[in-house]
Amino acid sequence: MAKLTKNQRLAAEKIEAGKVYTIAEAAALVKEITTTKFDASVDIDVRLGVDPRKANQMVRGVVSLPNGTGKVVRVLALCTADQEAAAKEAGADYVGLDEYIEKIKGGWTDIDVIITQPQVMGKIGALGRILGPRGLMPNPKSGTVTMDIAKAVKEVKQGKIDFKVDKFGILHTSIGKVSFTADQIAENAREFIDTVIKLKPAVAKGEYIKSVYLSSTMSQGIKVDPKSF
Repeated sequence: MAKLTKNQRLAAEKIEAGKVYTIAEAAALVKEITTTKFDASVDIDVRLGVDPRKANQMVRGVVSLPNGTGKVVRVLALCTADQEAAAKEAGADYVGLDEYIEKIKGGWTDIDVIITQPQVMGKIGALGRILGPRGLMPNPKSGTVTMDIAKAVKEVKQGKIDFKVDKFGILHTSIGKVSFTADQIAENAREFIDTVIKLKPAVAKGEYIKSVYLSSTMSQGIKVDPKSF
């Protein structure tokens, strides 16, 4: 077993073995146990009582975090010429269509989110092999294929994220930064969990939210009481 560093040992001592924390306690504690020199991300992991192999138990959605994510999100708006000015004004980092499609075909993917219009998807479909594995393919379910390009760009820039349960029935996403206040972290976590609860599949039986853990980049996970949300 790898030897713990001094900081890791001190952090571990702050977490009581077997204790389940409220979200308010966990949000404060995750700040205490994070010793990275950079502004680490705060992550939430939620284990659900669903079988994601069944289409009617897939949990996927979007949520606008009230305090944003703390990350700089690079947005590419692939849109028709009449929407370019609105996309730029809304904060898109790159705006255009054919020239960016060619850049992507050439291997350029230096972006975090692509937002486009339904009528443009025919052109973008050919980029599936490049964008799909990187999680960049626009999708109506995540709000990245829309007629209102400006609104979608603004929402993503302000902290809108999309999430999807993995094959193990776990949701994992970042909900902020360690530099956030404990209240901001807790507020973002509550908004995320509220959204997940609303997406509970009608066929899901038994306990829906089985466990919740809060952690930061390279930190230990803190078990959170789902009822505290």
